[in-house]
Amino acid sequence: MGAIGNGGPDWVERPAHRLWLLDQARQLFDLFLPSFDPAGGFRPLDRQWQPLEGPAGVLRQIHDTTRMVHGYALAQELGLPGAGRMIDHGMEALWTRHRDARHGGYVWSFGPEGPVNATKQAYGHAFVLLAASSARMAGHPDADRLLSDVAEVIRTRFWDATAGASREEFTEDWHPLGPYRGQNSNMHLTEALMAAFEATGESEWLRMAESIALLLIDRHARAEGWRVPEHFDDRWQVNRDYAGDPMFRPAGTTPGHALEWSRLLVQLWHLGGRRHGWLQEAAEALFLHTTRIGWDHRHGGFYYTLRWSDRPDREDRYWWPCAEGIAAAHALRRSGGDERFEGWYRRIWNFVAAHFVDRTHGGWFAELDPALNPVERVFRGKPDLYHAVQACLIPLVPPSAGVLQGLRTLSLAGPARG
Repeated sequence: MGAIGNGGPDWVERPAHRLWLLDQARQLFDLFLPSFDPAGGFRPLDRQWQPLEGPAGVLRQIHDTTRMVHGYALAQELGLPGAGRMIDHGMEALWTRHRDARHGGYVWSFGPEGPVNATKQAYGHAFVLLAASSARMAGHPDADRLLSDVAEVIRTRFWDATAGASREEFTEDWHPLGPYRGQNSNMHLTEALMAAFEATGESEWLRMAESIALLLIDRHARAEGWRVPEHFDDRWQVNRDYAGDPMFRPAGTTPGHALEWSRLLVQLWHLGGRRHGWLQEAAEALFLHTTRIGWDHRHGGFYYTLRWSDRPDREDRYWWPCAEGIAAAHALRRSGGDERFEGWYRRIWNFVAAHFVDRTHGGWFAELDPALNPVERVFRGKPDLYHAVQACLIPLVPPSAGVLQGLRTLSLAGPARG
């Protein structure tokens, strides 16, 4: 693909672009309203925004519930009517359906008859912490209850102070499910810990986030030439041969996660008072290396996964790496990065607008095949509000804050600076 020119002011400095971003976000919030299920939680939706049929249509998973709470907390901060009803509904499902009143913690999924997968996953608990923190910043009356409860579970069950990171998974009654340790859950816990710090001002959360970043990025990703290892054993040694669930634990390396870390490191650098200079250095290195090896420079888009040789493994393009690339490019550019980051910001948005945005039914397609045709191999329908809406809103806020905190200073006329 040819270079995208950077002529004129950065896109985020242009009122029309900022209005376009806000309009895209507003449309997404409207489109996900039919996911509200009076029986509890949120229904997955097909490409036409109708509830999915079959077994997948009745399963309620914790990352879906929590991301909807977080997403509509953003909508409420924007002043969009109807957001409060969605937050209330999600908070109720978290407390009465996902929360395990007997053993503590939060089960992965439930159905009409109760828990379906009752395991306790670090990934899910990270998103409960994010939802609780966002609900607290949005002023929800039950947020403190949820935040206090999940914080205690994370401290006492998941956090490994020796490693400075989270353990991964347990049975319903808290027996470890094996030696596996995962990057993905710890990355999202870093995001949630920063949100908890912004919501409460408690420095413990920031120290924990810095600890995870030090282990996974400054130690491991740096040693791997700015590739982010995904899978580890319980001594935090890299397992290059692991191949698990294609959605949450794919083999090889995942370019989208390196881009996601890039954005999170910029935010962590700012929240910590810019004390740790390596965070900004690492954020730039991760982004530039990933765009070099993970972007299809002929057809566009990020490969889902790469082999350790940097050759594509899963060549399908998913929507969320592009969303994370947009957010990371914005954060790096607004934190003093050069014009390369503005060029990538434009390039990725142009690809999303041309191929991921569904011009017929709205929203974003979840997957494209290597020929850039929409497919449903891993994801069905329109599965997620979280990544797409944050791609629209993060460029409107300073990189020094989480997206909800940043929306409090939203201006449609001026740029978002650190």
